[in-house]
Amino acid sequence: MNTHHLELFYYVARHGGIMEAVRNMPYGIQQPAISGQILQLESDLGVKLFNRRPFELTAAGQELYDFILPFFGNIDQVGERIRGGTVQTVRVAAPVIALREHLPVVLQSVRKKFPNLRLTLRDAHQPQVENWLDRQEIDFAVTVLDGKPPSGLHSEPLLELPLVLLLPKGHKAKTSTELLDGLAAGSELEPLVTLPPNEMIPRRFRELLAKRGLEWPPSIEVTALELIDSYIASGFGIGLTVAVPGREFSTGLRALPLADVPPVVMGALWRGQLTPVTTALLAALKARAKGMA
Repeated sequence: MNTHHLELFYYVARHGGIMEAVRNMPYGIQQPAISGQILQLESDLGVKLFNRRPFELTAAGQELYDFILPFFGNIDQVGERIRGGTVQTVRVAAPVIALREHLPVVLQSVRKKFPNLRLTLRDAHQPQVENWLDRQEIDFAVTVLDGKPPSGLHSEPLLELPLVLLLPKGHKAKTSTELLDGLAAGSELEPLVTLPPNEMIPRRFRELLAKRGLEWPPSIEVTALELIDSYIASGFGIGLTVAVPGREFSTGLRALPLADVPPVVMGALWRGQLTPVTTALLAALKARAKGMA
């Protein structure tokens, strides 16, 4: 097999397509050149490596990608070590609230140990980060943990966040049970503001509703917890969110804990072995979470 062909296939598999590989290659190369050399690789092997539309690795393509991933995926890190480790790079994904309120303090601690730390920070939620870790587009994530991580990923729980319903202080409901009992008795559905349905928080809430034989479809879906606070404060209904230790809701709002709903677990997620930088990052996150709890 031609090593250059393997490198091109690595970028195609990592980024999910030939055009995506062109945009992310560390050097200039055009789409026809990549297509031709990938076809040559498939001809040499006598197998199809991926389906084009929609992009999906075949079984042979996945086997080849798993084989070459440790080499091509670690070239940058090996180069830095050979150069003396003068620059440490880490790519982190986390929800906006963590990027704004917690990561600055955590990363200050890490930077004391690694003064030349270079960062790439991305806003992301749990459904995205696993895909990014698989494609090695990020090194580390702070996210909601959904049970045992998929093969190849490792996790560390950091903080449990109880689910709450957020509503104006003048609302007549005193507990979440009272509110749900009212729905069961036929009360009119109030507008519900929540995260998209594939997120863990609304999934847990739907499980609770299903146990009670209820349905409460959202009226507004937002992509960040802070937006739920803002819209409820502006009179758009009731919000489904979590209580974060040390974080106050807007004036005029109160939170009703959701009984019989397991808390969501925020944690760290990464692929492969931790590096010295991500080891320090994990330790700093654990210290931050312990202080918050």
